[in-house]
Amino acid sequence: MSRLAALAVLIASVLLLPSVASAKYDVRVGVGDQNVELFDQPLFQDAKIERVRYFVPWDVVRHRTQLRAAEDYVRRARQDGIDVTVHISTNDLRNRRGHLPSTRGYKRLVGRLVRDLRPLGVREWGVWNEANHPSQPTWNHPKRAAQYYKVMRQICRGCTIVALDVLDQRNVEAYVSAFYRGLPKRLRRKARIVGIHNYGDVNRHRSTGTRKIMRRVRKYVHAPRFWLTETGGIVELGRSFRCNQRRAAHRIDYLFALLKKYHRQIDRAYVYNWFGVGCRTRMDTGLVNADGTARPGYDALRRGLRRFKR
Repeated sequence: MSRLAALAVLIASVLLLPSVASAKYDVRVGVGDQNVELFDQPLFQDAKIERVRYFVPWDVVRHRTQLRAAEDYVRRARQDGIDVTVHISTNDLRNRRGHLPSTRGYKRLVGRLVRDLRPLGVREWGVWNEANHPSQPTWNHPKRAAQYYKVMRQICRGCTIVALDVLDQRNVEAYVSAFYRGLPKRLRRKARIVGIHNYGDVNRHRSTGTRKIMRRVRKYVHAPRFWLTETGGIVELGRSFRCNQRRAAHRIDYLFALLKKYHRQIDRAYVYNWFGVGCRTRMDTGLVNADGTARPGYDALRRGLRRFKR
């Protein structure tokens, strides 16, 4: 083969390779929001989101209006082919006010919820939302949270289960250890999916909390997988973060930098939440305003999504 012909073959083979610039990281990015109106928002539809996360009180089946809202949310999502992860949570979000159910109560009521929503297409479940935060009755009961995982495996066989879900706050490592020590050794290796709420890291431009959680989980589980079940840029949070939409957008840019850095360990990320509530409330993390118009955070989300899967 002549030198010229060899060069032509080399150029052709390079052109056939996928572009590095167009390659996408294998992390699925979705959105968390409690409002069914989300799915009819033009900006949401333009973003082509394929996964959402929705949390419900553990006793939601006792409350017809709330249960119907959950069913409507799932039906509307599935109508557009969007997958829903349903996460079990407290029945009172005030600090240390929620009721801690017995394992029997969890099995009875959450079991009814699973039987209700699973036929609608819900195959992914979180055992307990943000289990180590004082707004959750599990905050000082990691062994009970471990028992709930055992129950969820019984009532939702074949489901994808987020075994543990924690906030990147102080003492999170001790909570993770207590959770896994509360499981029989044979189940520890099965509790592979761990949810992380890393608001602290994302909004303070660091990665320490995320790394600590990952490192501690690896002490108990071989090859765990991590989901950022709740993350995003904080527009306002009491005195800690004064209202600033552009700062929140910059933090979403940093979130995608973290996803790029840890893309071999993180499988999912759910940016919370879609609708903002204005700067007169305790917490606002919205990507768009209450009327559906875009905030800078929405633009940051769209930039980030170019390099990640839905």
